[in-house]
Amino acid sequence: MRIILSKLHNARGASLLEALIALILAGIVTTAVFNVYINQHKSWTIQEEIIDMQQNARAAIDELTRQIRMAGHGLPIQLDGIEAYNTNPDTIVINYLIGDCEVNLEHAMPNASAELRCDGHDVSCFYDDQWAYIFDPDSGGGEFFLITHVQTGSSHIQHNTMSLSRAYDEDAVVLALQRVKYFIDYSDSLHPNLMMELPGQSPEVYAENITDLQFGYTMKNGMIVDSPAIASDIRQVSISLMARTNNPDPDFQSNPYRSRVFASSVNLRNLH
Repeated sequence: MRIILSKLHNARGASLLEALIALILAGIVTTAVFNVYINQHKSWTIQEEIIDMQQNARAAIDELTRQIRMAGHGLPIQLDGIEAYNTNPDTIVINYLIGDCEVNLEHAMPNASAELRCDGHDVSCFYDDQWAYIFDPDSGGGEFFLITHVQTGSSHIQHNTMSLSRAYDEDAVVLALQRVKYFIDYSDSLHPNLMMELPGQSPEVYAENITDLQFGYTMKNGMIVDSPAIASDIRQVSISLMARTNNPDPDFQSNPYRSRVFASSVNLRNLH
């Protein structure tokens, strides 16, 4: 019995000091683990933001490059391939013929609301709700209009009766033109976007979080200008585009967003 009581007396639990030391050590280890996790999560979040920013910017640069390269293709003499606006951020309007889609009127229009009779021509390259361009080769005057219905069998093109300002004569030319406008929208100051606008349509967001857009135009005499006087003299367009992350970085105090500048140059093959 004495031996048993002696063993029970010697089997003491942990003291309060030992328990406190164990809690402190556990807290240090837990804090270290959480700090590693938080730093890794922050790093991962920042990388995701940067990847999204780069993808948006590259998509925007690729789109602008592709569209600008087509500027001037198949246009009548009275239309400029590029309309440049030095608005800081800059704005650009690009015009070009889609494929080789053009037809002639075989009958004069009796009035401005009359359908376009292109008898004997293939009008299948046009489609309903498309914006097209009509012009008179002799007078040089022309305008954009909205196609409401294409009758491929009869080669007739119907249009919005309010979209044409006058009746066109026989041999007037109808073209399937692309006219696209790009600009920066700052209506939401926290998330400025690159906008794309097509004729008769509301502007749409093409790339998010694009803060600046600048164009430089190299003319045939070698000068680089912000706003060319004669569009047909442009030989190269330089693009500078600034993108930023969607969310601010708390480590950046003066400017809370990470940003990058992307650049490209486009040689024009259709302007002479």
